[in-house]
Amino acid sequence: MSTFDNEIPSIPVGPLGIIALESSKELGNLVNKHLIEYRKSIPESRFENLLYPGYKRDSYIISTNCPRFSSGEGKAVINETIRGYDLYILCDVGNYSCKYKMFGMENAMSPDDHFQDIKRVISAIGGKARRVNVIMPLLYQGRQHKRVTRESLDCAVALQELERLGVENILTFDAHDPRVQNAIPIKGFENIQPAYQIIKALLNSEKDLEISKSKMMVVSPDEGGINRNIYYANILGLDLGLFYKRRDLSKVVNGKNPIIAHEFLGDSVEGKDILIVDDIISSGDSMLDIAMELKRRKARRIYMAVTFGLFTEGIEKFDEFYRKGIITKVFSTNLTYRSEALRNAPWYVEADVSKFIALLIDTLNHDQSLSSLLNPSVKIRNLLERRNQHSK
Repeated sequence: MSTFDNEIPSIPVGPLGIIALESSKELGNLVNKHLIEYRKSIPESRFENLLYPGYKRDSYIISTNCPRFSSGEGKAVINETIRGYDLYILCDVGNYSCKYKMFGMENAMSPDDHFQDIKRVISAIGGKARRVNVIMPLLYQGRQHKRVTRESLDCAVALQELERLGVENILTFDAHDPRVQNAIPIKGFENIQPAYQIIKALLNSEKDLEISKSKMMVVSPDEGGINRNIYYANILGLDLGLFYKRRDLSKVVNGKNPIIAHEFLGDSVEGKDILIVDDIISSGDSMLDIAMELKRRKARRIYMAVTFGLFTEGIEKFDEFYRKGIITKVFSTNLTYRSEALRNAPWYVEADVSKFIALLIDTLNHDQSLSSLLNPSVKIRNLLERRNQHSK
């Protein structure tokens, strides 16, 4: 696999094990497949006796169950040995398709339920593993990352819980505010951006897209996402525009001040393709409002790119905006649950991040630096150069 480092690997921290909870079974199986293919492709002659039994296996998935009692209480059961293993617990706290029965009623698992299962698994490990790492693509309670009034600090408390339980590394993607890692300053916390995977999906999907300042522009949907969009604008060599939300500070609706209008700062968007980048599409109302405003300003095609496409109020509005020609495509990753209706939508394009996660796990298992992996700038530039050469 060309994306993996082909140098002779160092001795791993311990035998590799992946515990993919029910919420991440699909993603876990994809990651497992990439790891199997990569490790089996390495000639044993390159290891010079460093290859110990169990390095190459038919599967790195550790069989684990989290059953529920009829009262709703639960437990975690690990069905095979994990003594001395370097374990990676993979959990999608946003997967609302997972259900359990309580007093005969079916309940959808909430982020709280998923996080509790992570703690149950760590408890079932019982200190027998050499190292425990948690890969939580959608950071639990990541949107409640700071205290404004007299309110809880859910994300910080959760990270400290994992620290007390002995977790060494926490990997997440596109945290709402990565400064929350300050809650656990002596533990590993990696906030990873899937920019390369999203840009690759964009270029593969839109063959006629001309990436130049005269034809395309990056637009930040709000001031909070400005750094993310600055990166995309710089790496693609495009100009940047910004919307900021004018709110009614005298009212609170659903826990926040309602938006009065989206105001735009930047050059003219007339006739240009627009790329709007954000971390999450929740209901999607703000993004659709911005798309309408850009169309009013005579933008050409509008593309949205997010790490997590949650679509908490369904996809009907996006279907409508697609039919009306207001939006062209929405790019999102496979890091969280996507409904079948979303996957089949004509405007939806998925960016696969499983190979990247496999690479991160393999690198950490050998206790090597992640620095080159966390900065995809070189890979993105090479991708753009190859595209430019093919278009000539």
